[in-house]
Amino acid sequence: MVRVRASLSQLPSYVPGRKLPGAIILASNESPYGLLPGVAGTLAEAAGGVSRYPDLDATDLIEALAARHGIDPERIAVGAGSSEVCGQLLHTVVGPGDEVVFGWRSFEAYPILTAVAGGTAVRVPLRDHTLDLDAMAAAITPRTRLVFVCNPNNPTSTAVGERELLDFADRVPRDVLIVVDEAYREYADPALVPDALALLGDRPNVVVLRTFSKAYGLAGLRVGYCVAEPDLASHVRKTQVPFSVSALAQRAAVVALGEAAEVARRAARTITERDRVTQRLRALGHDVPDSQSNFVWLPLADASGDFAVHCLGGRVVVRPFLGEGIRVTLGLPEENDALLALAATWIG
Repeated sequence: MVRVRASLSQLPSYVPGRKLPGAIILASNESPYGLLPGVAGTLAEAAGGVSRYPDLDATDLIEALAARHGIDPERIAVGAGSSEVCGQLLHTVVGPGDEVVFGWRSFEAYPILTAVAGGTAVRVPLRDHTLDLDAMAAAITPRTRLVFVCNPNNPTSTAVGERELLDFADRVPRDVLIVVDEAYREYADPALVPDALALLGDRPNVVVLRTFSKAYGLAGLRVGYCVAEPDLASHVRKTQVPFSVSALAQRAAVVALGEAAEVARRAARTITERDRVTQRLRALGHDVPDSQSNFVWLPLADASGDFAVHCLGGRVVVRPFLGEGIRVTLGLPEENDALLALAATWIG
């Protein structure tokens, strides 16, 4: 029998949000509004070229991102979604026995990708459903090579502020990489949640992650990127699977970047729904933390599984984290109404 790595024997598989034909899907953090206006036409035009390999260097996309952020293109590395870029960063700095620190619960892929890279995951409990940056800083040891800061945090929807993030960055040793994962940046209140690129982008041990999967509506095409110090970014590019970002994805992402006003309009609609759903759930007695993302968190603990089954009976699919809580992605108003109706009839 072929021997597999011992570190992978107990590794769980990533669990995506459940899909159920005909049901209302509020289990995956996707945009409910479909493709941006200019993207559909671009995909149709570009489809004829998929028999050819895409641009390995994603030149047009990187130049468009550099122009958007006002930075040198050499600071950008792309991947098939920010999940792949997380893996690229881990493979860049983490080796066997090295530690990776992150809050828990946070993005489900962090411990999986850490193990695949040969590292050791160090989970730091949240405080009030929010990253405990003091505890995360205290968890750093001489073996720590990377720290993930998911801000806003998935799946609890909460965020840390500017002062907290600055203080944390000051406490982290300069040879430890801080990865600020901002997958939900477009849904965050800029008065409460800092833009890590503006706040910490000049620090050589800070990398900022962004994605096109959420507000830009390209979850199925898989495009993510990071902004890093140029030398580090060059190493991150080496760890990318060749041609992992398709030509269609590259073209669509460039067009999507040009539709900033529509992206902002759609994000504002989601935020309006988020506030409405949060207020109604709280009125029903749920302890819903303030969300800075495109989903809300119901900390139902041991009742999480029962609530998910109750919703499934009403043909609404939510994302349970058994023993902890339920993540509900904001959909269209009528979809959210269906969730609220089920919440009103649930007896916990």
